[in-house]
Amino acid sequence: MTDTTIVPVETGARLDALAQRYARADGPALRLLNLLGAQAENLLERLPDRVKEELEGATVHTLAAALAAAQRSRRAMPDQSPWMNTSITTAMGAAGGFGGLPTALAELPFTTTVLFRAILAEAHRQGFDPAAENVRREALEVFSAAGPLSHDDGSETGFLAARVTLTGATVRGMIARIAPRLSTVLGQKLAAQTVPVLGAAAGAATNYAYTRYYQEIAVVRFGLMRLSEETGADPALLTEELRVRMPRR
Repeated sequence: MTDTTIVPVETGARLDALAQRYARADGPALRLLNLLGAQAENLLERLPDRVKEELEGATVHTLAAALAAAQRSRRAMPDQSPWMNTSITTAMGAAGGFGGLPTALAELPFTTTVLFRAILAEAHRQGFDPAAENVRREALEVFSAAGPLSHDDGSETGFLAARVTLTGATVRGMIARIAPRLSTVLGQKLAAQTVPVLGAAAGAATNYAYTRYYQEIAVVRFGLMRLSEETGADPALLTEELRVRMPRR
């Protein structure tokens, strides 16, 4: 077992709290999705071939537009509480699923914008400037974590390792890198919303789970950034310390 005594007691306690938050991301909200019955790969088969083929490109556009919209809207509207963010996206998911695939596609950019806002709000709560390039990078990296319909056994904590600050141009490249993985996750969400009769319930459930998941991941990610800045500890060391503190399943 890895020795966890190489960090001060106070730092270790904060890492333990972050590990609990990370574990919580894969908790009851995700189990709620299982009530919808179908496996993710089967849900994806519900989508028309055209949608599946265009999903990755649409995800790139959705991510870029949502990041810009989230930053603009923060100047006009104050941040909401995590509970309110979850309530908003849950209602949007229900509305999107009510009309099947057309309304689900129309709802997707709005939900993604609210998710970005929620992630940036957590950055602000941790004392970071949401307009800063490195914070935008971290917000995007939250979406590179395993999605709510994917099982995450803790191995994905490697995504927390520090990376160089990105410029505006490389943010676009980063979006392109994240898009293939996220498009699968979003495809699962859209497919769930096409289920006859249950579309609205599926949309509400998936959005609830997504929002809870990504807000918890944002707490962990920006919590590690804050801890690194306050203690001067190597981010890679903090990441490894977080890994060994993850609760056993």
